[in-house]
Amino acid sequence: MNEKTLLKYAVIGCGSFGRHHIDALVLRRDIEIVALCDKHIEKCHEVNEKYSLNAQCFDDYNEMLSSMKFDIVTVATSDKAHAGATIAALNAGSHVLCEKPMSLFVDECKDMVTAADKTGKLLMVGQIGRFAPAFIEAKKFVDQGLIGELFFIESEYAHDYSHARGTDDWRVDPDREPIIGGACHAIDLIRWIAGDPVETTAYSNHKVLTDWPVDDATVAIFKFPNNVIGKVFTSIGCKREYTMRTVIYGTKGTITVDNTSSEFTINLSDGNLADGMFGAGEAGIKHKLKANINNHNTAGEHAAMIDSVVNGAPLLMTGREGAKTVMVCRAVVESAKTGKAVKIEYDI
Repeated sequence: MNEKTLLKYAVIGCGSFGRHHIDALVLRRDIEIVALCDKHIEKCHEVNEKYSLNAQCFDDYNEMLSSMKFDIVTVATSDKAHAGATIAALNAGSHVLCEKPMSLFVDECKDMVTAADKTGKLLMVGQIGRFAPAFIEAKKFVDQGLIGELFFIESEYAHDYSHARGTDDWRVDPDREPIIGGACHAIDLIRWIAGDPVETTAYSNHKVLTDWPVDDATVAIFKFPNNVIGKVFTSIGCKREYTMRTVIYGTKGTITVDNTSSEFTINLSDGNLADGMFGAGEAGIKHKLKANINNHNTAGEHAAMIDSVVNGAPLLMTGREGAKTVMVCRAVVESAKTGKAVKIEYDI
């Protein structure tokens, strides 16, 4: 692309998440970051200087959106600001890539989808599990029928938040349930592989981050279509390395995969099932495959977003998909609080 056809980008939120996105964007030659926004405007100036962007800096996204036009706006703020910034950007005529979770509240998700529908602009949600290379490979094998018929899937979001409270303590919020703010990753992943769960039963406790206003551990059990069952474990206080370890069980094999390891494993009931795909393995039964970790593949997200904007490619993670993940998360929270099974409604 020549300079006149560069896509104009704005980034709202210049903290750690925003910088993940900017790290990917500055490597592209078909876009230009022309504006940065953060309520702590010094963060914008730091980013501007670090990457030599020559972007305009703002501490109010409404002022930024009224000052110029953008092709794409990335919203990488704290969770509670997602809806307001996204809707404002859509209404200003920009396509939007919004960080996960889409919102902490279902009603806000619906408002965001409505704004995208009304304006005709694209709304993508950054559920990064769908862009992690090992997870992409695992889903491909499931879809190919390599492990037979799916019968159980489990994932986890294990992440020690003890020293990750966020700027202005944005993670320490009674509305930011860990199952929504963090485990939306794991829930979206198993939805992507197994389909939309129809019911959940969940249990939670509060034993590690006792000065936080939310339960810090949750186990959720799910019923999926086709009589598939599943489980997600969430902890924001556990003493271990961050992981989204995931195990996918089929009638002919099992895939064990996570987003922080350079290899994953496929166990098969019959060595002939792989049909030469992986080499001999252990008697053709157990195969260890190499994986590119890249567990925050924001480059992949932006490549998909730009492909949709420029070439009309189908959006890989739509606003409606993002909203459905939040609906599942809210059902888990309700079940854990009430002690009852909750039917999951997808009214979007």
